[in-house]
Amino acid sequence: MADKLWTVGILLFDDVEVLDFAGPFEVFSVAAKRETQGKLFAVKTLSQAGQMISARNGLKVSPDFSFDNAPHFDILVIPGGPGARETEIHNVNLIAWIQDRMSDVHIMSSVCTGALLLAKAGLLNGKRATTHWGSYARLESEFPGVLVQRNVKFVDEGDIVTSAGISAGINMAFHIVQRLGGSDIARETARQMEYDITIY
Repeated sequence: MADKLWTVGILLFDDVEVLDFAGPFEVFSVAAKRETQGKLFAVKTLSQAGQMISARNGLKVSPDFSFDNAPHFDILVIPGGPGARETEIHNVNLIAWIQDRMSDVHIMSSVCTGALLLAKAGLLNGKRATTHWGSYARLESEFPGVLVQRNVKFVDEGDIVTSAGISAGINMAFHIVQRLGGSDIARETARQMEYDITIY
């Protein structure tokens, strides 16, 4: 499937952890087909209202789309951060949007405490998943149907891939690149980024 252009949507919201979304954004944006240098992924960002958001520590980001005008995405990345675990987990519209999008994505993914949002949407029941180490207990206690995995960078359950905290989202993104584009593309992307990865 390395010849397909995969569309990636990265969710943004106030107080999102910067590296949670910026890490996967960089990996997917850099990944290209070695022979033609054609992009493997088309990456866009979105927020509920489509307006500028203020990420953690004040970084301002202007999304490409809102929930109302966002196109179909093959892959969705749901990041974490204080905004996820304190505010968005109580946002019924955002949770409903995640539930709705699950039906037409190839991969739904989360970084860090973005897993709490997937769990709130009921997508992790009976599945293995991980999150930031500081939220293992919360994920287990609030969502007992989730099989929480500790001390791993990411967990691949086929149509859902969750990662541990912050920088682990980069490892998860490389895993998805390898899964969809092959080991050579993943290695070339890592080399371009000067990032050390393990290819399985």
